Amino acid sequence: MREGDGRPLLSGQEQGWCAGLPEPLQQRYRRSRSQLRQCLAMLLERPPLAVPLHSPPGEPPTLAAGWGHVSLSHSGAQLLLAWSPWPIGVDLEWEARPLLADGVARRFFPAAEWQQLQGLPAEALRRAVLESWVLKEAAIKWQRGSIAQDLRHWRWDANRAELRHLQHGWTPGCCLRLHDGWCCAVVGHAADQGLWV
Repeated sequence: MREGDGRPLLSGQEQGWCAGLPEPLQQRYRRSRSQLRQCLAMLLERPPLAVPLHSPPGEPPTLAAGWGHVSLSHSGAQLLLAWSPWPIGVDLEWEARPLLADGVARRFFPAAEWQQLQGLPAEALRRAVLESWVLKEAAIKWQRGSIAQDLRHWRWDANRAELRHLQHGWTPGCCLRLHDGWCCAVVGHAADQGLWV
């Protein structure tokens, strides 16, 4: 995406960061940050390059204090972006993504959640694990944590529709939505009241 005069829709700092990435990642970074700037510009009623976005590669994007919170997720060529006045996290995965659900749940999910999933037929288990995974990734983005350290501490209870951090007791609002073959999760205050465009 480019400005009306043909300039890239990235700040000078973002262009520098982009140039330092390996070629395959440059296009993804350029596209995601350009789209994020364009969406935020419309929402915040500012020119794209005036949006106070700080978005180094490999780090969660942030806005200057008082401008709200953003989150983004990539999967293949798909991109999910979110803005909220409160902390927010998003994640998406292809809904039909093949995965070894039994092994993933046994290795990465809390014992109580794994026990709840046991006995499900293979396809129901795959789908339940995928949905739990995207909710947990969104929750980790919401908390500004890391998958390696925090994944085991999040439990999704599908029966109660509750996402809970087992160490801190957090139960943030969450929303799971299937959209055009993609499983999308949003975590944060008023997550279920978001506008999808």
